[in-house]
Amino acid sequence: MKLISSKMTFFNKRVFPVIWFGFLFVFITVNLYSGAGRSTSPLPFLIMPLVMIGIGYFIMKKLVFDLVDEVWDNGDSLVVKNRGQEQHIALRDIKNVSYSPCMNPPRVTLSLRRPTDFGDQIAFGAPMRLLPLWSSPAINDLIERVDQARRERT
Repeated sequence: MKLISSKMTFFNKRVFPVIWFGFLFVFITVNLYSGAGRSTSPLPFLIMPLVMIGIGYFIMKKLVFDLVDEVWDNGDSLVVKNRGQEQHIALRDIKNVSYSPCMNPPRVTLSLRRPTDFGDQIAFGAPMRLLPLWSSPAINDLIERVDQARRERT
């Protein structure tokens, strides 16, 4: 089996949000407690971090939190792992492969013919590339094999 998802998924899903929200929480806390003797209101220094928390959560919810942990290529099927669960998906059961290399992280979305434990769409991070705007050979190969499995099915 060959790993076709990004090795950075754990960092993107679990570590970066803790760093992001933790930094903003520390920033808010320092601003609240450092201005105890001042006559000015800390409100202006609280608005922007609160906005950053809201926007950060919205963006991470749409682009990062729904990514599965790992996707392994097993020849005629994919093995999808997420939060301790594992699901085998045959290439012939994939309707469409959508690949967005210009996003951060690069994103692959599989639309499935039948829903699985993870839903009828599975999203995962594509492997990181040295030149980020170039497409991934592993994902291009997956797209070709899914297309071939679809043609053999009919």
